[in-house]
Amino acid sequence: MAVADAERSGAGPGDADAERNDGGPSSLDDERGTTNGDAVDLVRARAALLDPPPGARRLGPAALREALVELHDFWLSSRAAAVGVGEGSALVAVGALGRKELAPYSDLDLVLIHDGRGRKSGREEISRVADALWYPLWDAGIGLDHSVRTVGEAIEVATTDLRVALGLLEVRHLAGDPELAERLAATARQAWRAGIRGRFDDLVAATEARWQRSGEVAHRIEPDLKNGRGGLRDVQLLDALAAAQLVDRPTVDVQDARRLMLDLRVELHRRAGRARDVMQAEDAHEVVAAAAGDLGVTDRFDLARALSGAARTVVFATDTALRSARAALPRRGLAALRRAPARRPLDDGVVEHAGEVVLARDAQVSRDPSLVLRLAATAARTRLPISASTLHRLAEAAPELREPWPRAALSELLALLGAGEGMVDVIEALDRTGLWGRLFPEWGAVRDLPPRDRQHVWTVDRHLVEVTRRAAELTTRVSRPDLLLLGALVHDIGKGRDEDHSVVGERLAAALGRRLGLWPADVDVLAAMVRHHLLLPHTASRRDPEDPATVERVVETLGADPVLLELLHALAEADSLGTGPGVWTPWRATLMGDLVKRCRVVMAGEPTPGPSPLSDEALALARTVAESGRPEVAISGEGALTTITMTVAAPDRPGLLSRAAGVLALHSLQVHTADLGEHDGVAVDAFTVSPRFGRLPEASLLREDLVRVLRGSIDLPARLEAKERDYDRPGPAPAPSRVVWFDDEATGAVVLELRTNDRIGLLYRVAAALESEGLDVRWARVSTLGSSVLDAFCLETAEHEGLDPERREKVEEVVLAAAASGLTTPERSPTA
Repeated sequence: MAVADAERSGAGPGDADAERNDGGPSSLDDERGTTNGDAVDLVRARAALLDPPPGARRLGPAALREALVELHDFWLSSRAAAVGVGEGSALVAVGALGRKELAPYSDLDLVLIHDGRGRKSGREEISRVADALWYPLWDAGIGLDHSVRTVGEAIEVATTDLRVALGLLEVRHLAGDPELAERLAATARQAWRAGIRGRFDDLVAATEARWQRSGEVAHRIEPDLKNGRGGLRDVQLLDALAAAQLVDRPTVDVQDARRLMLDLRVELHRRAGRARDVMQAEDAHEVVAAAAGDLGVTDRFDLARALSGAARTVVFATDTALRSARAALPRRGLAALRRAPARRPLDDGVVEHAGEVVLARDAQVSRDPSLVLRLAATAARTRLPISASTLHRLAEAAPELREPWPRAALSELLALLGAGEGMVDVIEALDRTGLWGRLFPEWGAVRDLPPRDRQHVWTVDRHLVEVTRRAAELTTRVSRPDLLLLGALVHDIGKGRDEDHSVVGERLAAALGRRLGLWPADVDVLAAMVRHHLLLPHTASRRDPEDPATVERVVETLGADPVLLELLHALAEADSLGTGPGVWTPWRATLMGDLVKRCRVVMAGEPTPGPSPLSDEALALARTVAESGRPEVAISGEGALTTITMTVAAPDRPGLLSRAAGVLALHSLQVHTADLGEHDGVAVDAFTVSPRFGRLPEASLLREDLVRVLRGSIDLPARLEAKERDYDRPGPAPAPSRVVWFDDEATGAVVLELRTNDRIGLLYRVAAALESEGLDVRWARVSTLGSSVLDAFCLETAEHEGLDPERREKVEEVVLAAAASGLTTPERSPTA
């Protein structure tokens, strides 16, 4: 932690910068025998604070943090005095204990400093004292980082180790000679200020590497409170820059954010019984249930918004401080003689100065309503940050944009949105200073709003920005790039309210379009984009795109408007890409692309395309099976980097889908789609699959296993259960499974959608459950979204009748049981 060369728990501490006394039974043995119980008492006292006895008051996170600091200070100072820390030596704390920010299971970062007097006898004595301090803590299982130094040695190490240098800025005296501790603290701060010019680039590089490893706190569903961007490490960075006298101390807002994250970290430690810095999705509910009053929140969504706001405050302060610190670095030699940076014109009223976008001296802030957006678009285009002083001046003096916006303002907004990656930080800066909310008052409802779907990795407001960034990459594919960018920005603007967000969003988008000054026809298209932004992905995954009635329904819904269809297709891709990794996949792109192609044919006035006929390869496979009576398997698309199509042909019989899916699972193949066909009494099932790991199996091996499964010579449930034990890895706590029913009035189809957690063999279990209820599956769509899946099954009864509510309830019960209880679904007999 704070002291880089400190030894971690599990290694002997005696040789830490001091010589060991190896002569016979040492006094250390007596010390350990008589005092280890003290460290055990320390652990017990900590446990009592964390879990008070019945009737005792539960300490809130701030009070618990204070009590833990007092407890450890008392034990360490008493212990240090008992083992001989006194004149010429001192025990100091750095890290969390030094800052008085100790969480329940934080490591102790300790430094034993001494004046270096004496030769061998002095070194032996300080080694004895160090061992007597460290070993009881070590033996009691308390995490410990430690070192033994003179002041000079500590400063020398700090000059080459950035982490040690930062740790010594937090020195706090615990026991022994206070003057020695004060000398270490003062010397460390002086050395930090004197050497900051040569260390600043390393400091920035280490910070950016940490951000890259740990992600963002503000917009992530499972944030790293300590190391993430906007987390506690960044607040410590602000303290370090202030100690170097480059920036002011953190503001009150930053200190409030720090307290919230410290409180959350305390509750995470208390809940987990160990050190934890990443707040997982399932932690939030229990943290709120235990400490809602202390944290000032009402539920986990309220907590997520509070944490996101706090982290964004820290990010904005950190970015501003790093730029200010770089500008304030002391100049030496020839650099001190150079002129101040020139002001380079960038646009009307906008210039670059010292690597930042600022207002020109003659900018008419109060008279130029487009200036905010022009400056923002310029910053996004040039990838330069906007100076904090410029943002504050605009927030105070920029006029409101009246409805309808001037055409220049709309043009600058589109230039900002079309800048792609460069716009993300710019919109964040505008939002943190209130300028973005002034432009879009609707933004307040989605700001810092946590998503309710597990596949989303961003808060709703950041998701909108990410989708717009992705849409900027697709503008050359559509005839109206301006509407694509605006639709991406507001497609989820209706979230955070009680109604369907698409319906609410349609109204908000129409009002926003009128405010922006769009033509009435464009307002209608923008509103329709928001209303129907889920139409294509939902239809492709929940309906049969090859069914003419499905295509007709989509065309009718969109008013046969090819431009709207084109925009929704691009928006669906951007929406998936901006949701999280693995949501937009090649097979999903193929499904949606096929649906869009069919819709375009109908919109062009041509006959509605019918279902795609079986391929020549599939027909040949079916004829082979009809002649031999044996199942056959064919693979097409081998060598593809992502997915291949595996066609299984076998004499048509109940249970074929589940058994085929089980064989694919045995060979570690993840199923994405299942299209079920028939030819002359032969079932021809085409599966789009990809290997979970390893290489694709040979088709002959799949055929042999399928034959054995159909004959009943393979115990499929047992084999899959064993495979799950071997290969499934524990992940986040699973979300509850859910079944949703859809009735297609146009086709009469009944679609069951299962939302659950991905597991090997899931499709087998669910298909077997449906077959056990006497249901035929016409087609299946399997969407894997990270650790979650969304499986849709088009169902038919043997009597070709609909499913009444009582039958649906029974089917739902069986399907949920199959998804939740592993391989407990009864397997039909091979001859059923």
